[in-house]
Amino acid sequence: MTASPTAAPLFAAVDIGGTKIAGALVDHRGALSHRIQLTTPAQESGTAVLAVVHRVLDHLAAAPEWAAVTAVGIGSAGPVDLGQGTVSPVNIPGWRAFPLVTEVAAHPAVAEPGLPVALAGDGVAMAAAEHWRGAARDADNALCLVVSTGVGAGLVLDGGVRPGPSGNAGHLGHITVDLDGDPCPCGSRGCLEGIASGTAIARRALAEGWRPTGEDRSARAVAADALAGHPVALASFDRAAQALAAGIAATAALVDLDRVVIGGGVATAGPLLFDPLARHLDRYAALPYIRGLDVRRAELGTDAGLIGAAALCR
Repeated sequence: MTASPTAAPLFAAVDIGGTKIAGALVDHRGALSHRIQLTTPAQESGTAVLAVVHRVLDHLAAAPEWAAVTAVGIGSAGPVDLGQGTVSPVNIPGWRAFPLVTEVAAHPAVAEPGLPVALAGDGVAMAAAEHWRGAARDADNALCLVVSTGVGAGLVLDGGVRPGPSGNAGHLGHITVDLDGDPCPCGSRGCLEGIASGTAIARRALAEGWRPTGEDRSARAVAADALAGHPVALASFDRAAQALAAGIAATAALVDLDRVVIGGGVATAGPLLFDPLARHLDRYAALPYIRGLDVRRAELGTDAGLIGAAALCR
């Protein structure tokens, strides 16, 4: 199936994370249509996870507009390997060196017209989205973070998104911010993700004695109690903000940033995260050229991964 000469080109976008797998058709302005979101069977086999990706593609391919699709973009939890077209998400253990590009390219709706498939880590996809349509659109040098189930990030340098040779440049979630910290599933220890992710915030609060009033033990529930002044819940967000500040300041010192953009589910906590983050950044970002970093909330919300996946195709 090929696009008609008069049809405006569209991109098929897929956003893969440890919690959900989403898809949409995206136009040249970044507008989404035919969006679908399914739960990631993260603890099941790699085949089961791929089946959900195929269900997303089936949904998109059923849209009449599929005929105008010119490429498929994928933003995936990482790390990724652009050279091999594989992914090894830390929070999807069934995928290790998984040939995602090959598998998506083999889907009938993709294979029949021979659509190209572009891959990036979810942090890079988010950076591409925010640089194209969001809070980093007028910044030449920016760090864009996704703080959610995990912590991902992407870099905009000299006006362009820079994924690096392997596709993992800016993978901030797995830099060490605690030299004697807990082991991380990635194989290192004391990783930023193990302190600042939503999962880590809830885990730390529970370990320090916080108990939710209901059955929800997520970072969202911790945030609700923090807003009510619960000291353990507040301390858990403060610790996450401190770890983020250390990672951001180190990155700014290394590559000389204009702006930091933070999105993801944890960022929806607003001042609970951003107020202590500003306080800790004032302490860690001490060199003159990184003081007063311009830190902003991401503008594209949960659409960032899909818009970024489409931006890869542009």
